[in-house]
Amino acid sequence: MTKTALVTGATSGIGEATVRALANAGWHVVATGRRADRLEALAASVGDAVYPAAFDIRDAAATAAAIDALPAAFAVVDLLVNNAGLALGTAPAQTADLGDWRTMIDTNVTALVGITHRLLPGLIERKGAIVNLSSVAATYPYTGGNVYGGTKAFVHQFTLGLRSDLHGTGVRVSSIEPGMVETEFTLVRTGGDAAASDKLYGGANPMTAEDIAATILWIATLPPHLNVNTLEIMPVSQSFAGFQVAREG
Repeated sequence: MTKTALVTGATSGIGEATVRALANAGWHVVATGRRADRLEALAASVGDAVYPAAFDIRDAAATAAAIDALPAAFAVVDLLVNNAGLALGTAPAQTADLGDWRTMIDTNVTALVGITHRLLPGLIERKGAIVNLSSVAATYPYTGGNVYGGTKAFVHQFTLGLRSDLHGTGVRVSSIEPGMVETEFTLVRTGGDAAASDKLYGGANPMTAEDIAATILWIATLPPHLNVNTLEIMPVSQSFAGFQVAREG
């Protein structure tokens, strides 16, 4: 029987690549995001295995309505991929924009827990799986990471909490925590600064959206008695920075 996945944030990057990877592996996929034109183009390029559902995941009523309106072939969700998320701004906390902070919390935390709560009964019934996209920023702080890192730390801990609460149900829950992946991430974070994006990724041989999508597919297709709790993944070119020291005088 064909399984169905719901992937949030599917209009670009890791989300789009995950939709393609799952569909190519024989899954039905509900691709969600705000940009309807991109979702329609994705569905057209992949085929009938993909159902585009355009809504803003930060809008709880729109999210519930979209899930309730799924056609029968896509309504039984076996896998939830919580990919939708963003970073906004690179300023230190004392000069950061509070609106950016709230948008990150609304998207990366509030919306994620909302759609998870909505789909949990069905996932429990089918012994399904949840894959949450966190980040190495959940573990390793850096200047300007402030609220973004905090939201991803929440995703990490929420994943572990779900695992604990869902003990005995057969539902698998995983947190994938990538380092540098070349997507639209930096363009969004910097308000469309292509030079900043090129500088960050240039010569670094970063991971690709397809790398992470392949990892998600691997987790989703593991035998049902195996669970990946947390998976931290980086390009070989990226490792760990030293501590900062502020010196007097």
